[in-house]
Amino acid sequence: MAEGRTSVAVLGAGLIGTDLARKVQRSPTLDCGLVVGRDRESLGLRRAAEMGFPTAAGGIDSLLESGPFDVVFDASNADAHAEHWARLRGTGATLIDLTPTQLGTVVVPTINGDQAYEHRHINLVSCGGQAAIPVLYALSQHCTPTYIEVVSTGASASAGRATRLNLDQYIATTQAAIRDFTGTPEVKVMVNLSPARPAPPFRVAMTVLTPAIRPEPVRAIVAAAAESVRAYAPGFSVTSIAVDSGRISVAVEVTATGGRLPWYAGNLDIINAAAVLLAEQHAAAGTR
Repeated sequence: MAEGRTSVAVLGAGLIGTDLARKVQRSPTLDCGLVVGRDRESLGLRRAAEMGFPTAAGGIDSLLESGPFDVVFDASNADAHAEHWARLRGTGATLIDLTPTQLGTVVVPTINGDQAYEHRHINLVSCGGQAAIPVLYALSQHCTPTYIEVVSTGASASAGRATRLNLDQYIATTQAAIRDFTGTPEVKVMVNLSPARPAPPFRVAMTVLTPAIRPEPVRAIVAAAAESVRAYAPGFSVTSIAVDSGRISVAVEVTATGGRLPWYAGNLDIINAAAVLLAEQHAAAGTR
């Protein structure tokens, strides 16, 4: 481990895990000590090794044998996460969950990220949640939504096996987080994986039903929320805003910037950027 840096491990060697390792490599305060997968011959582990990271193929067992680590990113799958937390709890590590479970403390950096270092089990909802909730939360501070609908569309090529297996959990977890952050009783989340060529960017369309609100404050509220997200996810942009008779429609796009991800994989980029930001805040808190 690099002296003075916070040691981290990545559990999962898919698209998310290998990009996480690359982002950690660029961090001035984090040091990636291990990337863990299950298959030594997997493309992800080979790429991680090519980037110079120590790798292991024994899953959580290999991680525990190689630790301890200050922070562990769980980029595996939702079905395995409960076991991972149960086995890591006694090590003192902070576990940042990038799988769509409803376990741990839910954190969205622009809303409650400044308190994340106080918790050792952090839940990042989902990529769609990280893209939509900053905007929806900001709007909910100025109106009272009665219904929220979120439709996320990502390129099929940016969705790995674990993402596809966890789509039901993705929807349920994202809906629950939106309810909690906005206080809205009725929330609907839908997900589309597009096989189109060329691959489309990650897009999130939000519809909010609320008592009448003027367009001008809505535009300012959404613009401020987007600017806050761009501080750590530069590829986040608002593509349209419409306000009409108690209905607010907002569409955003997220493109991947830097790293090894293709530009259209903004869904992976935004949740990974949030994860690394929270790990860096954990590192900063440890030096206080």
